[in-house]
Amino acid sequence: MKITFKHSRQDTPSTYTFFFEPTRPVAYTAGQFIELTLPHDEPDDRGSKRWFTLSSSPKQELISITTKFAVTNGSTFKEALRQLKPGTVLTISDPMGDFVLPKLLQTPLVFVAGGIGITPFLSMLQWLHDTNEVRPINLLHAVASEDDIAFQDVFDNARQHVTTVVSQPTPAWGGERGHVTSEMILGLEKPTADTLVFVSGPEALVEKLTKGLVQSGLRGDQVVGDYFPGYSAE
Repeated sequence: MKITFKHSRQDTPSTYTFFFEPTRPVAYTAGQFIELTLPHDEPDDRGSKRWFTLSSSPKQELISITTKFAVTNGSTFKEALRQLKPGTVLTISDPMGDFVLPKLLQTPLVFVAGGIGITPFLSMLQWLHDTNEVRPINLLHAVASEDDIAFQDVFDNARQHVTTVVSQPTPAWGGERGHVTSEMILGLEKPTADTLVFVSGPEALVEKLTKGLVQSGLRGDQVVGDYFPGYSAE
């Protein structure tokens, strides 16, 4: 499928959202991902393709991806993405993936995002706002510093409270500090047998939290993981 780059938006010092217009409407479910092909000169060994979760709502005309750029040793792909000019035509795969909202509206949900792992939840929350659908959700977002805190407009529109945990805070930070743990997650709300915990972020973080949540008493099918390769844990 062909898409045309329209514009980008800087969300934090290192995080950007890129907006594209598809040649035809894209049918997808909030939380799904696509493969983006970005031809560029002299690609490194990581190549010209990347997987990205769609951070946009299925109800929006433009589709978007949100990604974080490394301070050093960035890939040629990311640099080419950063240098995109409006009007550039690229190719994406059909959306795929099952990291999506459950069918039952009353299912209690806990969303846990490590850094850029917030992207599927941005799609879900915007979709809930666009459709006026209400779900019981607790959201926890783990970031490295206060500079990484963003997307408050999305949370406000969805009337979604967010517990932000900062691992390297300044003395002025008055919220939660340290690294997110299974105990912290389960402390948001006492889980029931129907509770689902969605964990999204760097692979090491997702694996650690999934293991901890199961050891703390949740069933394996109550924890839904979605990891982002190539990112370090927050």
